[in-house]
Amino acid sequence: MGIYINKGNEEFRRARKGEYVDKSGLIAVVNNSLFSERSFSCVTRSRRFGKTMAAKMLYAYYDHSCDSRQLFADLEIASHPSFEEHLNKYPTIFLDMTRFTSLNDGTGMVENIERRLTEEIAETYPNVPRKDNDDMMDFLLRIAVITGERFVFIIDEWDAPCRIFDPKTKAMDHYVDWLRRMFKDVTAMKAFAAVYMTGILPIKKYKTESALNNFTEYSMVEPRRMARYFGFTKDEVRQLAEKYDMDFDEMEKWYDGYQIGSEQSMFNPNSVMQAIDTGRCRSFWTATGSFDAVTGYINRNFDGLKDGIIGMLAGGREKVDPTRFQNDMSIVLNSDDVYTVLIHLGYLSYDWQRNECYIPNREVGGEMVNAVKENKWEEVVKALEQSEKLLDATLRGDADYVAARIEDLHSESASIFKYNDENSLSCVISLAYYYARNDYHFIREMPTGKGFADIVFLPRKNVSKPALVIELKKDRNASAAIAQIKERSYPQQVEKYTGDMLLVGINYNADTKKHDCKIETWRKD
Repeated sequence: MGIYINKGNEEFRRARKGEYVDKSGLIAVVNNSLFSERSFSCVTRSRRFGKTMAAKMLYAYYDHSCDSRQLFADLEIASHPSFEEHLNKYPTIFLDMTRFTSLNDGTGMVENIERRLTEEIAETYPNVPRKDNDDMMDFLLRIAVITGERFVFIIDEWDAPCRIFDPKTKAMDHYVDWLRRMFKDVTAMKAFAAVYMTGILPIKKYKTESALNNFTEYSMVEPRRMARYFGFTKDEVRQLAEKYDMDFDEMEKWYDGYQIGSEQSMFNPNSVMQAIDTGRCRSFWTATGSFDAVTGYINRNFDGLKDGIIGMLAGGREKVDPTRFQNDMSIVLNSDDVYTVLIHLGYLSYDWQRNECYIPNREVGGEMVNAVKENKWEEVVKALEQSEKLLDATLRGDADYVAARIEDLHSESASIFKYNDENSLSCVISLAYYYARNDYHFIREMPTGKGFADIVFLPRKNVSKPALVIELKKDRNASAAIAQIKERSYPQQVEKYTGDMLLVGINYNADTKKHDCKIETWRKD
């Protein structure tokens, strides 16, 4: 068993001994591209989204030094027409770039990779001559010509040097130049059946072009036909919840919310498995190691960035153009770049149909709140800290407290939101009721057949609290807001999903900045 070549299937065998969610259909996608112009793939996902597990699976499947038939016999790929054709048929090289980034500051990294891999490959092919001026690519080409074998080359965490090393050291550029030498030349097709790279960031752009534009890229922004292999689907998590007697609604609240390509509802796989292992849902995101970077990014003084982050904390969405980002975390020039970095890191989800980003779930929302606190956005921190009291006051019908608290928050956040903007009060209310999302599904602009209820909170499963229907008015009065709720039959539509509810009308006067509130109980017949 080698270190870099002919590693065998032991690592994937260990994974199969534990709880394993079948993602072997990914192999069929790679098989369909073998020996074609699309055989070079760069598949990038957020931390803890199964990159390394997928790489281990692919290695176990392709490596010709082992027999992996039984490992895959009960998995989806076993029924695919390409299964037998490519099972354990190729010399396979595996390179984990984190292994080399930990050795030094990047100086001599490429030379170290070349030396170690070439030495082991030479031991594997002792009958293939190696010339003095050969680099690794020369040697692999000669092996391919003499033996007729084509390699599968798998690189895990390809972008580790790009994320870790100071760009001023030129280590990253030297590394990208090496990748070009290995894979961009047309002769590379003669040596490789496939190249599969994983990482967090897509391939770095120089000017407007990818450094390796012969690679097909699959990312959190553009997953293409690999979308369902980027995380756990709702059905997969539901089956796990049933098997381990977990509350699916809780798991959904904590870890769902990612839209990845055509997949509308994807869960963070690592967090799901951690929750199953510990027997309860909580945030496991702090273990990803990217929190410090996030606090730095969201504190950038780009126009509108702070408003956007707060708006997303309040349940909103922000427009984003991810095409401008150069796929380099050291080159962040505007709010679009910040949002795109956070999408790749998994702190935001991306809706490609609307070009919008948003905070996907409670786990990530909690970490974003921590980042806001770290950056001392005092007016926001105060609103979040008092949101539990606001919910309690609403539930007990204390309209005066609610009006006073909303008035204070609206005034304190005037520097963030345009005070008289039609969406301003809605955003303020959504932020003020942040705590409510622990027990409620939050819906802004809920369609009811006769219009859109401004804000609706529907109690989650096993939560014995009334729903909240909140209607907002400007320069009217709270009674008018309550009247509209009734006139447009919002309660009759909302009660399809819940039982009793509270009707909450909130109004503010644009001239005096005064707020009034009215709360009524609605009983389901």
